[in-house]
Formats: sequence, C-alpha cells, structure tokens
Amino acid sequence: MKLTKEVVIAALEHVSFPNEEQNIVEIGAIKNIQLFGSDVELDIEIKNPTLQYKKKVEVDCLKAIHEHAYEKSKVKVNLIVNVPVKENLIKGKPIPGVKNIIAVSSGKGGVGKSTITANLAVGLSHLGYKVGVIDADIYGPSMHIMFGLEGESPLTVSVEGKSKIKPLESFGVKLLSIGFFAQSQQAVVWRGPMASKALNQLLWDTHWGELDYLIVDLPPGTGDIHLSLVQSIPLTGAVIVSTPQTIALADAQKGVNMFRMDSINVPVLGMIENMAYFTPKELPDNKYYIFGKEGAKGLADQMDIDLLEEIPIVQSIREAADAGRPAILQLTTPIALKLLNMSKKIVTAIEKRNVNLPDTLVVDTSKGKGCS
Repeated sequence: MKLTKEVVIAALEHVSFPNEEQNIVEIGAIKNIQLFGSDVELDIEIKNPTLQYKKKVEVDCLKAIHEHAYEKSKVKVNLIVNVPVKENLIKGKPIPGVKNIIAVSSGKGGVGKSTITANLAVGLSHLGYKVGVIDADIYGPSMHIMFGLEGESPLTVSVEGKSKIKPLESFGVKLLSIGFFAQSQQAVVWRGPMASKALNQLLWDTHWGELDYLIVDLPPGTGDIHLSLVQSIPLTGAVIVSTPQTIALADAQKGVNMFRMDSINVPVLGMIENMAYFTPKELPDNKYYIFGKEGAKGLADQMDIDLLEEIPIVQSIREAADAGRPAILQLTTPIALKLLNMSKKIVTAIEKRNVNLPDTLVVDTSKGKGCS
C-alpha cells in the first residue's frame, strides 16, 4: 500500500480535540504533514498546553493513522502550543455612563485623604454634578462611616439581564465600599490578587448610572490596588493629598512620580495640603504650622503641579467625619466654604485637563509594560 497525504488526512478526520465537535482537519489544526516512505510526521497546533491534553491528542493521532491509514507506520506528532491571548474586557473600556474618573491618592497614611475625598464628593454634588465614590482602600475602608452608612448593605438590581450591585446614596453621592461587605471589626486579610479582584468588582459589577465624576479613594502608598486601577480603567486624573510634614511629602512625591511613569501616564491634577495650619478660636488671626509651613506648596512648585488648596486643622472636620456628615454640609462655616472652593478648583483643573490633554490610556501589561 502506498501511503499518501490524502490517506493520512482522511485518517485524521477521525480525530477531534477534547470538547470539540469538529475534527482536527476541519478546524485547520494540521499545519504540516511529511511522509518518509511509510513513516509519518505531523505538525499539529493545539490551544491547551497541559501534558494530559497533549498526550491524548498524540495517542488519538497515532491510533487513527494505524487504524485508517497504515498499521505499521511510525508516527511522530509535533504539537505546537498556541494559547490564545484572552481579551481583557476591562482593559481600555470606560465605565458606561461615567464621564470622569478621579483618583484621590496619598503616599502616606493618616494625612486625611479619605476626609478630603468625602468632602470633595459632596462639594461636587452641591455644585450640581452627579457623583459617585468608590472606597478602594480595601484594607482600611472608612467612607461608609463618613457618609453615615455604617451597618448598611447595598442591594442588587438587574441591568440588561445581569445582576449588578446598586450603590447606596447619601448627601447626593452614590457610594460603594468594601466596608459594606465586611463587619466593622473584621480585618480584611487578603493578598494582592484578591484585593485587586475586589476592586474590579466594585468598578464593573456595579450599576453606577450616569455620573459626571466617579472618585476613587485609593489606599496609601503605591501598591497592587493602584496598579490594578490604572490597568482596569482610563483615569481622567489624580489628586495627591499630603500634610506639610517632610516625611509625608517624601511619600507624596513618590505618588506623583508613580502616576507620571511612562507606562502609567495619568495626569496629576494637583495637590491638596491638608492639616496646613491650626488657628484657635480665641486667636482667629494666628496660624500655627504644626506640621511645617507650606511644605506641599514647595513640592508642588518643585514638581510643576498646582497646589489646589490648603486645608487647616479644624476640629469640626474630624467631628463631622466621625458623625457621618462631611463638614462641607455646613456651608455657613469658613471651613465648608474653603472645602467648596477646593471642589471648584478641582472641577476647573479637570476641565482644563480635558481640553488640553488626550484621553488617558490604561497600562498595557500584555506588551511587557507596567510596573514591577
């Protein structure tokens, strides 16, 4: 019997990959057939690299040729693994209905980043914008407390046949926090991938509706959550919060540099100096620079970014946060007006950014870019 390629191909029509309906000839998996007398050498492309899968394909090919072509053929099967790159449905895709996404970040913990975020969100809402907040401080969520929603739980809603989380609302702001899903005294002990997955669920498994601004309250530092965020969604820009203290400024500088990395390239809208000074009620004309004077201003000048506002140490800000009513709600007070002015300046910075700069791209790790 003369062995031909046509005979080998006909034999291989009896072979199908596991869980595939079509045979390997129909799906074009056979890339090359070489005959050396009665010996056969095959190049076959597969998409599953596991040893068990490879062995089954090899055995099935040998069996098919021996049974349907020539039982004494020596058969060599070369398996070419071509695993398709899975498309990341998150990457590069803006959240439907959300116009601007702002990250509020700090290099160091304890500088009042979440307090600034809460007041900014309420300030934007007061200015007539539709606002949402994601508390992305997975390990230390506090936004649900600042908005008076401790102990509450979000419901689900069906959107186009899919179950989505419905954010809770408070003071005109839509809010979602990991604090809604963990008991108040429960420590969140997750490795980086778990925390990143939780962030993506807050972003993508939530029905945000139409928003002018979605503010993401990031954890301190420059870790997994930050990288996951810039890999997941195109940020409009970032706001850096710091105290004037030298140690805090050193970490704030790292935060600015992270967003400015070539592989991340998120515009830094500006810096907010929190706890800038203290003025006692009995001495309204005096300013005491407890953590240093104009430190954030100096860093902002050095890094060529705007200093958006200097927020003093005021007892009522802390009391309001603890009570679940952001201080900006008391619009007759000087500190509330200062916080509202901060919100206006951030709106101006975003509008300027959107006119002068192109849309931000997400970090594309599939091309070897990103952070390590």
